[in-house]
This record gives sequence, structure tokens and C-alpha cells, in this order.
Amino acid sequence: MVQAVFFDLDGTLIDTAPDFYVVLNQVLAHAGRPPVSEAAVRSQVSNGARALVTLGVGLTPEDTDFGQYLDQVLNAYADRLDVDTRLFPGMDRVLDALDQRAIPWGVVTNKPERFTVPVLRGLGLAQRCGPVICPDHVALRKPDPEGLLLAARQASVDPAQCLYVGDHLRDIEAGRNAGMRTVAALYGYLDPNEDPRAWHADYYIDAANALLPLLDIEKGTSA
Repeated sequence: MVQAVFFDLDGTLIDTAPDFYVVLNQVLAHAGRPPVSEAAVRSQVSNGARALVTLGVGLTPEDTDFGQYLDQVLNAYADRLDVDTRLFPGMDRVLDALDQRAIPWGVVTNKPERFTVPVLRGLGLAQRCGPVICPDHVALRKPDPEGLLLAARQASVDPAQCLYVGDHLRDIEAGRNAGMRTVAALYGYLDPNEDPRAWHADYYIDAANALLPLLDIEKGTSA
């Protein structure tokens, strides 16, 4: 049975797109550039701040001015981590169920610690959360399994008896590489050009609370 559940952060555990939407458009307005839609931001948040800069100003990391826009977005975001960010609908029920069953849960994210820990603290999740693994803690980011294996060690659980939930192909790949069962969050920040069914996750969920029945599924059962 499930010994632990680990979550990707943005687009899986919490909905950070509303704050990124405000931050990116603040930077664009200051630069005299047109705003972007929240739907466009939502489709790119899982790809990180660099993808948002590319979305907003059309630059790539190789461009000379890319760094200054990236710094502006990150600095503005640091001041607005949890203004409009919330748990995804139904996720509170999932976390309550995990706590009630004494099943540890944690976060394995490509989001730097300087943003991850404060946003968890601001949402009142830091005291409830188990392992929190960020790029600062590993040599290799997802889809490498290092972060997930570290989380399992910290929680003293068998990776084969864990669920990893994410909204990006790299999450599913990381979970699979770690020997965990994988859950694709179809409610998350999906690229409209991608077919999540091609990721070959073990399970697919349309809403956060659809995780609840999976807590009782034994290894080897797929959905």
C-alpha cells in the first residue's frame, strides 16, 4: 500500500499561476510591453521563470537582455509568493486524509528553495509537510530521480510504495526513474500542444481529490 505521497509544487500541489500572472505583467508594463493572458501564463508556469520571460518578451536565454528580465521577474515574484496562490481545489481534503492516516507527504520540485519554503510557510503547509526537495539539495534536477530518492530516504519509505504526482512529462519520468508509481495531474499547467496520455503515467486524475481512492490501491494496479 502507499507509504508516502510526493508532489510537484507549481501546477500540482498549489496554483501559483495567479501570482505569476500579476508579476509578469508588472514587469512587461514597466518595460512598455503588452500584457499576456493568464491562460498563456498558466500554460508555461511549470516550465519556470525562464519560460515566462520568453513568453512575455520573446527572448531566449542566449539573448543579451534575457538576464535582466529574468531578474526582474524573480525579484518581483519574491515579493508576491502567496498573495493569490492557493492549494488546488480538493487538495485540502487529500492532505487531511494523508495526515489522518499518518502517511507522510512532501514536495519534490525544480523551484528553488528561496521561493519554495516561503510559499509553503505562507500557505500554512510548512509544518505539515515532510521532505521538501529543491534543486538546491541535489546535483541533478528532474527528470533525474535523485530528488525523489532523497525524499524517500528522508521519509524512511520504500520508493516502490510511493506515489509521485506531477503535471509535466519530466515529473512522470522522474517518478518512473525512481521506481515510484506516477500520477499525472490533468488539472495542472499542461502545455496545449502536449498529450499527457503519451507520458504513460500509472494514473491520471482530473481533480486533486481524485487522489483519495489511489491511497488504497496496491502496487501493480493501474488506472
